[in-house]
Amino acid sequence: MDKRTNAYAGSSRFYDIKLNQHNLNLGYTWYGQQFHGTGLNKHCKYLLFDFAFNNGFERVEFAADTTNVRSVAAMKSVGCTVEGILRSSVIRLDGSRRDTIVLSMLKKEWEHTLRQKLEDKL
Repeated sequence: MDKRTNAYAGSSRFYDIKLNQHNLNLGYTWYGQQFHGTGLNKHCKYLLFDFAFNNGFERVEFAADTTNVRSVAAMKSVGCTVEGILRSSVIRLDGSRRDTIVLSMLKKEWEHTLRQKLEDKL
């Protein structure tokens, strides 16, 4: 919720949580168009990274359709590292197949440099 306008801003969440591996995925993120470019995503990701890494997780992973340029750019802008492309990995609703880009952030990266870099952007 945007506290200034009392309007729904969007959503971002953890999923595919692997407690025994200390890994989780962060995604299913969407924000209303009026919130694009406002810094809301960076603020939310900061809070989610901080929560994950302060609660025993070692790796936060992201995945997106390679054609989702906005999402890929957002993940890179918060400090995620591109790990690779899973070719033809998911069937889209229209029946076509998509390539999936996988990115991640590790706890040691967050603690040593990325937390401060993201704070500087907020």
